[in-house]
Amino acid sequence: MTALKRNIKWIVIALLAIAVVPVMITAYEVIFTENKSVVFLGNYHPKVAIIVICYYVLLFCLGVVWLVREIIFITKLKKEKMKAELMLLKSQVSPHFFFNTLNNLYGLVAKDPKKAQELILKLSDMMRYSIYEGEKETVKIQEEIDFLKNYVELHKMRYHKLISVDFYCNIDENQKVVPLLFIILLENAFKHGVENLRENAYIKMSLTTSKNEIFFSIENNFEKTENQSGIGLKNLKRRLELIYPNQHELTFSVNENIYKAQLILKQL
Repeated sequence: MTALKRNIKWIVIALLAIAVVPVMITAYEVIFTENKSVVFLGNYHPKVAIIVICYYVLLFCLGVVWLVREIIFITKLKKEKMKAELMLLKSQVSPHFFFNTLNNLYGLVAKDPKKAQELILKLSDMMRYSIYEGEKETVKIQEEIDFLKNYVELHKMRYHKLISVDFYCNIDENQKVVPLLFIILLENAFKHGVENLRENAYIKMSLTTSKNEIFFSIENNFEKTENQSGIGLKNLKRRLELIYPNQHELTFSVNENIYKAQLILKQL
């Protein structure tokens, strides 16, 4: 039986319980008394009236208890649904990146074993972070920065061209943030910018914190025909709606071949 059917069943039972008693009493007074007008419980012994009133008080209390239980049930259901949706959204963060990186590492092992070892450690750290830290509600912001830096280093390995990536940070290391939010914007910059440019590709990032805000911005150049929207950004917008309702600002701007995204997270 679904939750809706269960609710309807108990609502019908409650309505019948509330309605049956007064209807029966009123019908009795109309049929078996000679009063021209009927007053509810007007001709009954006080003890009977008290019993009926206690009955209604009991029904009222039971109704309140039932209502509270239903509210708790619906609240838990919504939280579980939101949690499940968040887990699904997190699982959609770039699994193909790891596969591509492994393929590149395979070819690098024979050419430069030492560099391959370093990159394997970075990839291992990223995978650990995605699997274990990514499940947490919040992480230290420095951990998120290390994750982004590893992502940049691994991406540089993939391209046989010069890439300029600047990352400015001014943070409170103890401040916390929801994991795997900024990576979507960084991934977008690589996918729609660096990958499609033959030369002079660059990315500029900035991450700063204050007592009540976390500010992240990222800028990249791109081919003018390139559209930088996609599933990743829709994923990010939905996660922000669920985790930071009315506590975030996500904006995008395009100036000729320069794309810029800004994300502000407000800590209340």
